[in-house]
Amino acid sequence: MNIKEERKITLRIIKDFFFKVVVGVISITSILPLFLILFYIIKRGISSISWNFLTNLPKPVGEIGGGISNAIVGTILLVLVACVISIPLGVLVGLYISEEKKGRLAAVVSLCAESLQSIPSIVIGIIAYIWIVKPMGHFSAFSGSVALALMMLPIVVKAAEETLLLLPDTLKEASLALGVPYYKTVLKVILPAGFSGIMTGILLGVARIAGETAPLLFTAFGNPFMNLNILKPVHSLPLLIFTYAISPYEEWQKLAWGASLVLIFLVLLLNLISKVIVRRWKIQF
Repeated sequence: MNIKEERKITLRIIKDFFFKVVVGVISITSILPLFLILFYIIKRGISSISWNFLTNLPKPVGEIGGGISNAIVGTILLVLVACVISIPLGVLVGLYISEEKKGRLAAVVSLCAESLQSIPSIVIGIIAYIWIVKPMGHFSAFSGSVALALMMLPIVVKAAEETLLLLPDTLKEASLALGVPYYKTVLKVILPAGFSGIMTGILLGVARIAGETAPLLFTAFGNPFMNLNILKPVHSLPLLIFTYAISPYEEWQKLAWGASLVLIFLVLLLNLISKVIVRRWKIQF
């Protein structure tokens, strides 16, 4: 090996090392904001976390202490009802688009789903207010859940559509060739095979709506008391954080940081549970 070839090899090694360093720095820079946000929220909110904080109701202005139990229950209630509305409809629409991928109507439906996803959340809140709150004559958890379901629906639709489009056609053809009815092929073969991707889309949808505030200002409105009736106003963690964070009271601002920490923990826990479910039920083919 001559000197010229050695220099080329050395230069190539240096370039590879430099490229790895640049990629590493960019990767660290991209995740650094997340860790900084988590660190700051934990630092400001950990002092508020206690059993009483999680199980008690908010206290009036001027009284020290209080909790966020009504907001936690309200958030879970809103998300559950939104999931009941959006998941079945979203999966069915995504299934239709994937099965009729060459049809004009399917293309129009897919375009509508993409357009719905781009609508600002505050506009969806106003629409839900006009469609549901005004006819009912009062705010309610149901109207808030409908607004959140409208935000979650296009995410579930696109996740189901893209996941099912990736499945090989031979999977369905083999089932139909064995004489299995079409509806059983869908329920027993197609949907289970796409469970992992669909579940990921559902997770993304829940993660988005769990932290939404704007639509709930026009629909759920908030409630300082515990409420499990979906036809009455209900509180939520994002609403509580918004209300307490802009208040002039230091005690409420402290509770807002604690509620922020709880909300992040719930989202991270949801991510963990979904990963376990996806890994447990993932079908290999």
